[in-house]
Amino acid sequence: MISNIRIQNFRSYVDASFEFEKGVNIIVGPNASGKTNILEAILMLAQGKSYRAKDEEMVMWGKPWARIDADIFGNERIVKIEKPKTAERFQKTFTIDDQKLTRLSLSKTVPTVLFEPNFVQLLTGSPELRRSFLDDLLSQTVVGYKTTLAKYKRALAQRNSLLKRGPQAAASQLFAWDIRLSELGSQIVLERLKVLDRFNQTIESVYSELAHHTSTVEIGYKTVCDPENYATSLLKKLSTGAELDFLRGFTAYGPHRDDVTVTLNGYPVQEGASRGETRTLLLALKVIELQIIEAAREEAPILLLDDVFSELDGARRRALAHYLKDYQAFITTTDADIVIKNFTKSSNVIAL
Repeated sequence: MISNIRIQNFRSYVDASFEFEKGVNIIVGPNASGKTNILEAILMLAQGKSYRAKDEEMVMWGKPWARIDADIFGNERIVKIEKPKTAERFQKTFTIDDQKLTRLSLSKTVPTVLFEPNFVQLLTGSPELRRSFLDDLLSQTVVGYKTTLAKYKRALAQRNSLLKRGPQAAASQLFAWDIRLSELGSQIVLERLKVLDRFNQTIESVYSELAHHTSTVEIGYKTVCDPENYATSLLKKLSTGAELDFLRGFTAYGPHRDDVTVTLNGYPVQEGASRGETRTLLLALKVIELQIIEAAREEAPILLLDDVFSELDGARRRALAHYLKDYQAFITTTDADIVIKNFTKSSNVIAL
């Protein structure tokens, strides 16, 4: 758990300190009062990055550095973002009990589950949102996944760069990158399929419990390649589709173009689900994400909920509160009463 935090030159905070409890911490204040900035600082400490901005955007305008100090599970943890006089860009460093790091390996991160307003677009928005949801979850639970994903993105950028040069200049070099993308892409999709199987094992029961009635829910993986033999299938697609890729100027096949499908009672969510059903599905996905992370990391994740309760009706607020009661949670809101009345135990209220 996080027992305290100090934030300096970070976003809207010149220098502020906060004390936290091990249960539910409610951060209440009007819009633009800095509520989300506190969640962002916690996520930076836990995962080493923000969910909505670049590192340099974390530093208060006009300041040369930002710093976050906290006590997490009894260990001192510090994040510094600063711009050395001899450097053109801001640099980020981490200190964990006097050990200085430039990046956090999986073992050095603190498991977290984030529920923020943009998540409500997950099921109805672009495929990129659903791919990112899986990739972020896998990066927290599978050793090496984050590295594989980064290697794939670099290889994809190289192939796209070749495509922009045209077939006469780049055709001879393309096949090597096709092989590289196929190998890395296969590893990515294998892990995506595994975690989707985990979701499918419990999604119906969790959804039915939240909705108070029985429904059928199924999550699928949408790809033009053969999931059972992804590497070979993708290599063939890349090779036979090279001519069109040169015309497009980008790579049209691979895990960066795949999608996740969700059906409720046999109908795609985008076509047949009501607003309430969609909200319930989102809650079910977050509950299962929480369970998967806790099982993989063998420790309870920290929960960050940014103005989520205002998006839910009474029944879904109570259902969410039921799942949160055994975790340390940080909840932002403009109306503390909406959150407090859903928890039987006392909550720590931080007024801004």
